[in-house]
Amino acid sequence: MRRLGRLLALVALLLAPLLAHAVEPEEMLSDPKLEARARALSAGLRCLVCQNESVDESHAALAHDIRVLVRERLLAGDSDRQIRDYLVSRYGNFILLKPPFEPGTILLWLSPFLALLAGGGMIVLNARRRTPAAPPELTDAEKARLAAIVPPPTAE
Repeated sequence: MRRLGRLLALVALLLAPLLAHAVEPEEMLSDPKLEARARALSAGLRCLVCQNESVDESHAALAHDIRVLVRERLLAGDSDRQIRDYLVSRYGNFILLKPPFEPGTILLWLSPFLALLAGGGMIVLNARRRTPAAPPELTDAEKARLAAIVPPPTAE
């Protein structure tokens, strides 16, 4: 029974960092509904310093400022769309973890498929180059010359 308790404690310790967010207590709003909206918004925003994590997870000073800005605009009565539009106008589509599919971001969205297609094409071309072509059929003169050089196989 002690082993199970120790194992559960170890698992809890290992999973604890996954549950931790960078939102500090003084940033949180007193209204749980507004705080939930703020968390949902900041989870979809990219930290411009870290670039591989959301504003909600980042400990960078700029991420803190953006989290505070989101909460201030929520308190001012802005909708989620207005807040996102404001941040995009200020920082560009790069701030969105999931940018919109539009002409300016089409290469971003299609690049994984283009890379996959290019890789597949390279594999096919390489395979064709490595496959030897069938040798041409011998003419009658070449067959006669070959028969003169190489004796026919004997049956044993």
